[in-house]
Amino acid sequence: MDTDIRNAARLFFEWGELKRVKRSGWWLAKVRDPESVAEHSCRAALIAYVLAKLEGEGIDAHKASFLALANDLHETRLNDLHKVGQRYIDFKSAEKRAFADIVERFPTSAQQEMRTGFAAFQADGSEEGIIARDADLLECAVQAKEYIETGYTGCSDWIGNVRKLLKTESAKRILDAVEKTDSESWYRGLKRIER
Repeated sequence: MDTDIRNAARLFFEWGELKRVKRSGWWLAKVRDPESVAEHSCRAALIAYVLAKLEGEGIDAHKASFLALANDLHETRLNDLHKVGQRYIDFKSAEKRAFADIVERFPTSAQQEMRTGFAAFQADGSEEGIIARDADLLECAVQAKEYIETGYTGCSDWIGNVRKLLKTESAKRILDAVEKTDSESWYRGLKRIER
């Protein structure tokens, strides 16, 4: 069997782990069953696409979306470690090593693009990297708002922490809107009530 094909199959199984890895920071706020990394990454990728479109011409929305989607791949091997835990170990170094090992299984034609994209995300090294990071943060704020509305008041400082880190004007404006918007408002008026 071709090595690229065998490695692709292994990658696909490995990525499935992201559906089982829980976002651990929410446990500190007493959220019993937080979303998975896969759930977070999916919405972050969609947010990145929208942010890129809002930020203007010349920004590759697909690249920004892909960077937001792929930035947590290392968590298949490391799990998600909240910021309190990261305080005691060199998690950034471990992330880089795990990501590098994972990229070795990518087809040769994609490896350099993955390395470059990961570096851009980590260092805000491109417009798309900045947008992807803002999307990652903004997704956390949106999730915090949803948790707050369901009674997890310990999540309230997430929004303020995110506000301090956002760089794009679109993300800052959206965060303002998120704070003022009921998370259930999206379906109001869409329900079909009949007898």
